[in-house]
Amino acid sequence: MLVIRSLGDRVFEGDRSVVTIGAYDGLHRGHIAVISSVVERAQKVGQRSAVVTFDRHPASVVRPESAPLLITSLEQRIELLRDTGVDAVVVLEFDEAAASEEAEDFIRRVFVDGLAASEIIVGENFHFGRGRRGNVELLSTMGNEHDFVVTPLSLRTTETSEVISSTAIRAALRRGDLDGASNMLGRTVAISGRVVHGDERGRTIGFPTANVDVDERFILPADGVYAAWCHTEAGGRYSCAVNIGKRPTFYGNADRSLVECHLLDFSGDLYDQVLTVEFAARLRDEQRFDGLEALTTQLQTDVARAREIARL
Repeated sequence: MLVIRSLGDRVFEGDRSVVTIGAYDGLHRGHIAVISSVVERAQKVGQRSAVVTFDRHPASVVRPESAPLLITSLEQRIELLRDTGVDAVVVLEFDEAAASEEAEDFIRRVFVDGLAASEIIVGENFHFGRGRRGNVELLSTMGNEHDFVVTPLSLRTTETSEVISSTAIRAALRRGDLDGASNMLGRTVAISGRVVHGDERGRTIGFPTANVDVDERFILPADGVYAAWCHTEAGGRYSCAVNIGKRPTFYGNADRSLVECHLLDFSGDLYDQVLTVEFAARLRDEQRFDGLEALTTQLQTDVARAREIARL
């Protein structure tokens, strides 16, 4: 799969292409359905397939005060796209200049000159360009002029007719609904971050934890205790109990949720390593305990349940 980070010369010299475009945060089942249609269509007509996306979420530039928290990073999106069979991913820089580009100019620059698109397949509610003027109707109008067709697709599930969207996934995560989020994603929920030093309280009560520093731009599941699998940089995979929250037993009103992972049957140093946490199940809400004895008793129960649920 080609990864194109700057559109200069035509991406597929001498070939036309079937294309889709989107922020693709989370790369969920609705996205995969659209991309699969692109790949299948391109193969059927003997052309190339391409996904156009952006180096950051457009909302972070257009309306930064209300930009959504991210589900996946750009590099995670690219890695997930490798499994779709698409020929190329075009990553466009999205800055203030890009945000002010007229939709018609964008269509000519990207779809016509850059990708020689013969067909553009997008979600039925997709918008782009200055003032979100670009939509299926405008694409269709310009397709008549530049010899491409537009195919809008629904992002609804076949089971429930509910719309699969990144917004719906974020809402599920905020509720702690791992099953709902995973069903829409088509894979388990996972987060990543670098292990940093904490106050080591867990170690003093027999439950040492790796404190995972997740970038504040990314969404976390709701505060609570989870069974999970932790993946280390060295390729290890461990069952773990994970607490996400503000640790009310020790700190009354912390302003940010922390991610603490107690890896089962692990010994070693994880500091400064990137740890990926793959969630198996939500065990309970985070709660405040009256003392260390009550907390320790509950942690023993949590670890036993995590070992059973996230067994290797």
